[in-house]
Amino acid sequence: VQLQASGGGLVQAGGSLRLSCAASGRTFSRYSVGWFRQAPGKEREFVAAIRSWSAADTYYADSLKDRFTISRDNVKNMIYLQMNSLKPEDTAVYYCAATSRYNALSEPGDYDYWGQGTLVTVSS
Repeated sequence: VQLQASGGGLVQAGGSLRLSCAASGRTFSRYSVGWFRQAPGKEREFVAAIRSWSAADTYYADSLKDRFTISRDNVKNMIYLQMNSLKPEDTAVYYCAATSRYNALSEPGDYDYWGQGTLVTVSS
């Protein structure tokens, strides 16, 4: 499966953005998908994930679950990350990733496929 993230940009603190991840492949519904982010000089960190079999089966980084929402549309082969009340510390390159394995979803090593990333910059 191939992934392409989009929707990043410059936003003021307190604003919102919706990131999109377009996936190729007819069997996309079999893949669990996650979002990660990487700020300059920092390690890639988990943001959110959603299981293949249930759009209601979602996971979030504890610090982000009140502001971020992950969703998917298996008909359109799309994954979304709605980000609200953005803060300057949310500035990072955001990546979507996918896996067909049944495993945990909170580590980069849990995923087999990665998109190219989209830059989100939050100004204060």
